[in-house]
Amino acid sequence: MRLLLLIGCTFLLFNCEDKQSKPKTPPTTPKTEVKTIEKDTTPKREFPYLTEENAMDFFLEYEKENKENKVRITTTKGEIDLLLYDKTKFHRANFIFLTKQGAFDNTQFHRVVKNFIIQGGNTDNIKVAAKRGRIGKYLLPTDTKRGYTHKRGVISMPSSEIENPHKLASPYEFFITQQNAFHLDGDYTIFGEVIRGMNVVDKINAVDVDEAEWPLRNIYIKKVEIID
Repeated sequence: MRLLLLIGCTFLLFNCEDKQSKPKTPPTTPKTEVKTIEKDTTPKREFPYLTEENAMDFFLEYEKENKENKVRITTTKGEIDLLLYDKTKFHRANFIFLTKQGAFDNTQFHRVVKNFIIQGGNTDNIKVAAKRGRIGKYLLPTDTKRGYTHKRGVISMPSSEIENPHKLASPYEFFITQQNAFHLDGDYTIFGEVIRGMNVVDKINAVDVDEAEWPLRNIYIKKVEIID
């Protein structure tokens, strides 16, 4: 009897060990391959890259749909409001277009000539240079036969630094006359005038400058915006 009981217990023990030694395999599901579609986040161009060949045609069409003619220049010395002339349509369109692109933001009044002009639009800001590089590289022809003169408080467009017989203008720069400068008539395009903030122009014109006529303390154009 004891022998049978011992054999039965031994059998039961081996049977239990056998069951415990069997590995438990977790349930598996077939792997599903998930494909990730990357979206193109590159902003779509709303205008062509501007060059000498297409800029004038572009602004001819642009000015028909963009009739704004009042802008505000916010500087570290205060605000200057401008009225842009409809007669100089290419230059007005250029300034409105560049304003909407933010091309003047974070630039400087980089040249100040006492009792003469303040000149703005230049900068060594890398981000601004990159933005302008995406807009294009072009010059604008003069438009000097509209009856405007370089009286105190007009905004005009300087010639490009590139030597050219027709005084083609750099689209990214401008100057405002602090005093009458009629000797400039016929060579540079007047395309607007200051309607508020001549006191700010006077403040800027009064700052100390170095031998290159660059202000000793930078005068920043924080932003230029459309106001009408």
